[in-house]
Amino acid sequence: MTPEQQETADEFLTAPERVVGSEILEERLERNVFSERQLQAVMTDFWLNHFSVYLRKNQNEPYYLPAYERDVVLPHALGKFENLLVAVAQSPAMLMYLDNWESVGPNSPQVRRQQWAEFRRPFANNQQKQQLKGINENYGRELMELHTLGVNGGYTQKDVIEVSKCFTGWTIDKPFQGGGAYFEDMRHEPGTKIVLGHKIKENGQKEGLEVLHILATSAATAHFISQKLAVRFVSDDPPAALVNRMATVFQKTNGDMKAVLMTMFRSPEFWSPEVYRAKVKTPVEFMASALRASGADVKNPLPLVQAMERLGMPIYGMQTPNGYSWKSDDWVSSNALISRMNFALVLSSNRMMGTKTDWPGLLGSTDGTPVTPDEETEKKLETVILGEPATDRTRETVLAQFTNPTAQQNAEESFKTQPGMSEVLMVPAEGGVLPKLNPKKPGKDRPVTVQEQPLNTMAGLLLGSPEFQRR
Repeated sequence: MTPEQQETADEFLTAPERVVGSEILEERLERNVFSERQLQAVMTDFWLNHFSVYLRKNQNEPYYLPAYERDVVLPHALGKFENLLVAVAQSPAMLMYLDNWESVGPNSPQVRRQQWAEFRRPFANNQQKQQLKGINENYGRELMELHTLGVNGGYTQKDVIEVSKCFTGWTIDKPFQGGGAYFEDMRHEPGTKIVLGHKIKENGQKEGLEVLHILATSAATAHFISQKLAVRFVSDDPPAALVNRMATVFQKTNGDMKAVLMTMFRSPEFWSPEVYRAKVKTPVEFMASALRASGADVKNPLPLVQAMERLGMPIYGMQTPNGYSWKSDDWVSSNALISRMNFALVLSSNRMMGTKTDWPGLLGSTDGTPVTPDEETEKKLETVILGEPATDRTRETVLAQFTNPTAQQNAEESFKTQPGMSEVLMVPAEGGVLPKLNPKKPGKDRPVTVQEQPLNTMAGLLLGSPEFQRR
């Protein structure tokens, strides 16, 4: 079926939230690949990871994620940090993920009302008693530890409790029907709170906004965000002088991300030879760059989304709120690099369902004229894929391996070890039957062998090379 027919069938045959969830993942991947505003796309991805939300928290989370990306993160990706922080705090996606929508002050009018009802009806059933959930500290803790100050930001457990009190009443209207965020005064904890030495007088919803302002303008937050940005863009261990310079600009401009980024981009540390290609791509960066470098025509992004799980970085798939790491150590292992090479070979040979590459076209053969896969062609591919010549070692490896009859078969066999992966991810080449490769003459009963597709394999080997793995 076409993607449109498949979508219609899914809407009839499966749960609607699964269809919505699938489209969310496809949209985010396609933005990374095809956006012409690359810095905005990169920063959107950065903030979605920083303010991480897990897709499968519950069956309602998928309904809130489209607006979370489109209306909350994307418009603020290059703006003021405080505006983004407030938008995230008020988003149903975050309220549900970190359970603040259930948080109720122990001395709030709602609790007092329920306690009085129980007093009058001492034999109230268990369902009524379970409604008294009390304060939930999840958001208050992660707000300081992961979103602003950092784990060593100088806050205490008492601060976590006080912050959580300030955010009681920040909830979702009809959460199981896709309602929006709103403030419920009946759930809010009354009284004065003390947060990081600041006295916050009782003021309803504005208490939470005051907390967000305190945190957004903190020197600890400026340093924490600047450090994380430098790790993302410069190196796994960025120079302290660079981070301090960025943090100073962060505070002077009230968290203006454009100013902070320009400070980083104009710094000598950013252009230092020591950090050139020092960063290893995360799986999502690898996939996006592979699709961009290959000029891939993506008709159906769902198989690519599923391949992200195979590469170890499912979109919206981090269960814990700390998000994925930007450091190389978390992505460099023999298994991870093999998976990337296998993906590159499957992609380059047009055996990824819904995605097509045209290597002869990229090399200038617009009339379908075959391109001879020799050393000269390999050097041209280096320019197309890497943007510069490969090392002698990489070139020798590619030239030695691109005619290897088992390279393609091993890649395909490895990539379909996950149950059902072969049916979803891979498509027979030239109408052939997947996955067997045999030495017989090409026909409609089998795919074209690796010997007959050396240019594709050559391109796949370059996409999987150490040079392409580095940003």
